Amino acid sequence: MYYKQNEKISQVTEQTLIIGIDIAKNKHVARAQDFRGIQFGKALYFDNSWEGFESLMCWKDELCVQHEKTDIIMGMEPTGHYWLPLTYWLKGKQLKVVVVNPAHVKKSKELDDNSPTKNDVKDARVISRLIQDGRYSEPNLPEGIYAELREGMNLYEQLIKDFQAVKGRVHQWIDRYFPEYTTVFSNWEGKASLEVLKMGLFPDEIVQTEDITILHEIRKAVKKGVGLKKIRQLKEVAGHSVGIQEGKTLARLKLKTLMEQYVLLQEKIEEAWEVVEEFLDTIPGVKEMDDMKGVGKVTIASFYAEVGDISNYTHPEQIIKLAGLNLKLATSGKWKGRTIITKRGRPKLRALLFKVILPLVNHNPAFKAIHEYFTTRKENPLKKKQSLIALCCKLIRVLFAIGKKQVAFRPEKMLQDIPHFRLKDAV
Repeated sequence: MYYKQNEKISQVTEQTLIIGIDIAKNKHVARAQDFRGIQFGKALYFDNSWEGFESLMCWKDELCVQHEKTDIIMGMEPTGHYWLPLTYWLKGKQLKVVVVNPAHVKKSKELDDNSPTKNDVKDARVISRLIQDGRYSEPNLPEGIYAELREGMNLYEQLIKDFQAVKGRVHQWIDRYFPEYTTVFSNWEGKASLEVLKMGLFPDEIVQTEDITILHEIRKAVKKGVGLKKIRQLKEVAGHSVGIQEGKTLARLKLKTLMEQYVLLQEKIEEAWEVVEEFLDTIPGVKEMDDMKGVGKVTIASFYAEVGDISNYTHPEQIIKLAGLNLKLATSGKWKGRTIITKRGRPKLRALLFKVILPLVNHNPAFKAIHEYFTTRKENPLKKKQSLIALCCKLIRVLFAIGKKQVAFRPEKMLQDIPHFRLKDAV
């Protein structure tokens, strides 16, 4: 839920018990106060376990009875991933849970005691003070399909990263022990080449191996196109190889291990994407997004994994702010500083949008036209990167509209939103 500052402050009333929680890996600390900032009792230390969470509930209930409070707001810093189990558990108890910005905690901790000292009890108190002032937000925790997508895309991206690392190690092995290999198989990831590599043979061993034996291995993956001619070419090159001859026993084991990892990761990437795609196809508007030129399903899945359910947002500016693409302006009197983006929010979402907008500008005529206008207009022309950032925000608005209304992307409608193109069409 999105609230303005005044609405946040008005939710903290005389009947509200505010609990600030400092999150750690094994043991959390909680402090409680009322709407005026008066602290209640001593801090509660509780474990990151079911027993610890229950002790927090008992402590909360005792304070509510003792101080006649009926409403509760619990807040914490979103520290790494450690805050998630407690947050999901509290939301399952139908309690109002909010988060405060870690930067706000760091900058305001000297207000009470004029000291830069840091400890868990003090941080919990600072968090409760920030909630009192309405300086909090409600976390948009993914649930259902969107939780599956977030976990699925995290797994998919990690598998891709591991796959790239394995490919790099295989390439390094080839460069060390058989550098001439790529003159025969220009793409070592081809099916025939992979079967040869799985044999774990060094150049001198390839020369001594029967042609038919190598051909038999290749035929497991390729039935035609690669035959004895290619094998003889490989043998000829192997006979004059300058590859390393030392350490071959464990180098062979390394190659076989890498090839097993290569095959396994390839299978797991396909398996993970199949499951992600099944969940993705159930979300309204995905088909219309996929029809956009330059936007693929991996992009859409990554977008929903970061943003969650679009119905939780009332305006695309909320997603722009979530991505850290909102502008930060510094002015004082006649002085006007440089305008830049805040880079607050989800860095993965921001990186995704920037990565997508580059090919989109090249292949989507509408985005390309706007980019050319932004960078070449007479008044206030933007630099290339500034234009790309502006187009990232435009892409968010487009995806937001499609997700909300399940309508097809209309390039002419997007261009009409720019006064330059609207006047141009009128003429």
